[in-house]
This record gives sequence, C-alpha cells and structure tokens, in this order.
Amino acid sequence: MLDQPPSTLLIIDDSATNLTMLSSLLQSQYKVKVAINGEKGLRLAKTSPPDLILLDIMMPVMDGFEVCIQLKKDPSTTHIPIIFLSGKNEITDEEKCRQIGAAGYIVKPIDPDTLLLSIQQQLLKKQGA
Repeated sequence: MLDQPPSTLLIIDDSATNLTMLSSLLQSQYKVKVAINGEKGLRLAKTSPPDLILLDIMMPVMDGFEVCIQLKKDPSTTHIPIIFLSGKNEITDEEKCRQIGAAGYIVKPIDPDTLLLSIQQQLLKKQGA
C-alpha cells in the first residue's frame, strides 16, 4: 500500500497563542496552515483547499459563523468539513454551528485527545463519502 501524504488542516483563529498551540499539537500528523482572521482563512481555503478546517467562532470583523456560511455557499469549498473551536459553551451556539453546516463543535480549553479523535473521524467520513 502506498503511503498517502498527510491531510492538510487549516486553522482559523484570531489568537496567535491558539494558532501556535494547535499547530504544535497537530503538525506531527498533518500538514498545518494557519490564518489569523476570517478573511485570510476564506482566501486560503479557496486558493488552496484543505482537507479539514478548525474554526474559531469569536473573531473580529468576520466571525466563524460568517466564515462557515461563506465556505458552505461556495461549490469549491462546500465539501470541506469544519470543526468549530469555541470558548462559548452554549447549546444554542453548537446548534447554530450544525445548522450552518459544521461537522463538529469542541469547547475550549481543548482536550488534545478529543480534538485528534474528532479530526480523524471527520477525515475518515470525508474519505468514505
């Protein structure tokens, strides 16, 4: 069996600390790209589509909800699974994420094992689709 190249993840978060922490956690298993805001994340997702997006909700200018809506409207990015990462622990937020097309929702602070498992599950689902 041929080795497949690692999946590419795009992390969109307005916190440089979160980007660094998540990149450090994931870069041994995945190719990781980062964007410091929603607009840059959208641009990167459209020019170089990743296999999965980790998306913060609370960001200035364009929040994660709007980024997700834009990605799901675009035929070139609609297939990309999105896992929201949020400091908000409200059922209504999680429900909204699912309604706009998110594949998952993880509350910060992030448990590394939960995150890795969620990523693996979504990538497997995508491969099977």
